[in-house]
Amino acid sequence: MHIAIASGKGGTGKTTLSVNLAAHLSRSGFPVTLVDCDVEEPNAHLFFQPQWAWTRTAHAPVPAVDSSRCIGETCRICVTECRFKALIWMGEIMEFPELCHGCGLCMEACPAGAITESTRVIGTVQMGTVQMDAVRAESISPQNSHTADTPALRLLTGSLRVGEAMSPPLIRELFGQLEQLDQLDMGVHAGQAERIRVSVPRRNEEIVLRDCPPGTSCPVITSMDGADYTILVTEPTPFGLHDLQLAVETLRTLKQPFGVVINRSGMGDNRVDEWLAAQAIPVLARIPHSQQAATVCAEGQLLINALPQMRDAYAALWERLHQIVTQGRNTTEAETTGEAASAKASALSTTIHGVKTNARPDTETDTKAARHAAALQSASEAHHA
Repeated sequence: MHIAIASGKGGTGKTTLSVNLAAHLSRSGFPVTLVDCDVEEPNAHLFFQPQWAWTRTAHAPVPAVDSSRCIGETCRICVTECRFKALIWMGEIMEFPELCHGCGLCMEACPAGAITESTRVIGTVQMGTVQMDAVRAESISPQNSHTADTPALRLLTGSLRVGEAMSPPLIRELFGQLEQLDQLDMGVHAGQAERIRVSVPRRNEEIVLRDCPPGTSCPVITSMDGADYTILVTEPTPFGLHDLQLAVETLRTLKQPFGVVINRSGMGDNRVDEWLAAQAIPVLARIPHSQQAATVCAEGQLLINALPQMRDAYAALWERLHQIVTQGRNTTEAETTGEAASAKASALSTTIHGVKTNARPDTETDTKAARHAAALQSASEAHHA
């Protein structure tokens, strides 16, 4: 289960909620991975003091042009096809790696094979484990078999290179590393790979929490992409309401399920509550505002360790969230079962279902293939001319 934690504005308590929810779930016996997707200013690790298992340099693919093989001005197909303007013609092909999105179209389109793939550094990725002591409190679930010496959760975080313009490639690298970790874990369980240094009990379904960057731009959308559910964190102020509305609009456009947590509840006014009620948006929890909570956060401590009332608030949040996500899954499974039964009963229904299921991918694939074919044909004609 992947849960994204996002907000329309910075400073609403998104990371605070992420680390405390991660600690609560870990105490409750869930295998938890926290992915800090806020690669421009990652700070989730400051709450946990993890033991870093490794640090890796992250790269992004960029084109490398061999001018001795380039056809020259009569071609320029790579310049024409690159919609990100990462290649221009200035008497020769000039490259702007910072603008490259790594799609590889220029390499496919070049009729002379003058473009190959190179890489550039975009930042670093770290993976660490958090020991049980870091999330321990007096009250630990009896179902949780963690000991103080075993990892309570694992943390993946990235750090964008200073001056780097685009963070989505590094965020995607985080998810790629997470996928590799999961494959290694499965290999360990199947006895097909060497034992890795992270061994999180898997008695329950693994929960991946994504601490997203603030705002509604590309880094946020990349961080939320594919999540089963998104928690929007807001605060009861006019600024919180304004940016919450932007975030809600974004998620509705993406057609992803979401709910709202009102952080620092008790301060500000009721406009956020009134708007959420009018929009029929579920309120997952209200985290109470207090000077004591602000002090605990400022000291880098977990709220659920220091304040008993916060422990209850996060327990209620998870109960509500689990209920909503489970209901959503049951609905989806019922719809899937219904579609399958209908498909068996009627050949016509089967056909319609197949068209509905495959329409978009086929269209995208066909469009891409046609675009590439046209580009290659155009380049070939220019070359022969």
